[in-house]
Amino acid sequence: MKQKANNEIKKKVELQNPSARGSNPPHTQIPPSKKPSTEHHHKSIIEGKPKETVQNPFMAMAKYDLTPRIAPNLDRHLVFPLLEFTQERELYPNDQILKAKIELLNNTNMVDYAMDIHKSLYHTEDVPQDMVDRRVEVVARLKSLEEAAAPLVTFLQNPKAVQELRADKQYNLQMLNDHYQIGPEQIEALYQYAKFQFECGNYSGAADYLYQYRGLCTNAERSLSALWGKLAAEILMQNWEIALEELNRLKDIIDSKVCFMHLFFVDLFASSLEMLMRLLLQNFSSSLNQVQSRIWLMHWSLFIFFNHDNGRTQIIDLFNQDKYLNAIQTNAPHLLRYLATAFIVNKKRRPLFKEFIKVIQQEQHSFADPITEFLACVYDEFLENARLFIFETYCRIHERINMGVLAEKLNLNYEDAERWILNLIRTSKLDAKIDTQTGTVVMEPNHPNVYEQLIDHTKGLSGRTYKLVTQLLENSQPQAAR
Repeated sequence: MKQKANNEIKKKVELQNPSARGSNPPHTQIPPSKKPSTEHHHKSIIEGKPKETVQNPFMAMAKYDLTPRIAPNLDRHLVFPLLEFTQERELYPNDQILKAKIELLNNTNMVDYAMDIHKSLYHTEDVPQDMVDRRVEVVARLKSLEEAAAPLVTFLQNPKAVQELRADKQYNLQMLNDHYQIGPEQIEALYQYAKFQFECGNYSGAADYLYQYRGLCTNAERSLSALWGKLAAEILMQNWEIALEELNRLKDIIDSKVCFMHLFFVDLFASSLEMLMRLLLQNFSSSLNQVQSRIWLMHWSLFIFFNHDNGRTQIIDLFNQDKYLNAIQTNAPHLLRYLATAFIVNKKRRPLFKEFIKVIQQEQHSFADPITEFLACVYDEFLENARLFIFETYCRIHERINMGVLAEKLNLNYEDAERWILNLIRTSKLDAKIDTQTGTVVMEPNHPNVYEQLIDHTKGLSGRTYKLVTQLLENSQPQAAR
């Protein structure tokens, strides 16, 4: 077991390939309601400027990079894939990215990975003494947690013993205590061991232990924290199907946190105004935590939705819900870029596209980038020109057009289509009339005017006469020379 612990610290696949992993889970640090911002860890990237001489076309795109806005809403482990992406695209100087990685690693147990980056950054085989000391500390702590969780880990690795567990958590706790001398201390040790494994980069082991822990945990907050960690571990391992299941499970828990306003009615019997105010403040705090949890959930879901086969549809279904869309408009308008992209490439949710355009236009003052600006500026004009083109095509080949069919082709309801055609007739763009009894548009016959025909036939007469006279003169000159 000792050798296994040291090997997990040294694993190069786990420690040196963060791009194959997802983002940061709240369980790995502090439960989401107390999770600290990681924004200060990325200032070297946020404030970094592209080189003055732009040799790489990706460098010019750095001003559209959303890493500074997304990173504070992710666990530090989930930020590594973003840094890997920016490093591959050379959006920022390589030294800045390497320094940002080291800063992120300072509060994790991935010491070997930090040492390798330090060697690459400073082109040396020597590493600071504090990193060496930190590695010794990590190995010692891992050994201690392993010993504390050993009784429960041994039990979970025994298939016959695991079969004794039931859906009733209280029964399981009593059975473990009576038969295997496993109590709350060992269960808590399993959580700490799983969390430590995650910080070491062993996401597979962390996911397994967190799953087992949630089956035994009776503390709602700690169980929720473990679920965040399980979600992050699955994202980092790119297990998109399992990650989607955990995401939906976490969403249900967040949405089921009913507002505490019902306590107001209970407190009508309270004897103190102070108690009433305390309950109202508790309700307000809970609502803020719920909004923040939704914002975190949406940021983490980006890894899943843009890798899952049906993700572009599911991101629309999630982000377009009123409570999630309100959270975006309030605290995370930059997520509109991803929702806009999903709408563009998805055909199943086109009926919702028009309402989404209104949201983009409303939020232009708080966030705008090339994708959202394009949709906001072009959408209405494009639709109008497309409708005119379709209508002109129909008018050329039909003398009478059914209003219902025309409304469907123009993507309008019947009343709006009738109003649109009336406006064309009123502005002399269309020579037609509407038969309200039959519900059709009757095109007026286009009889050519006699004077117009005469003008058409004679407008080129002077030019042809000039050419004829010129040819006659050219032919007469050679004959005169003879």
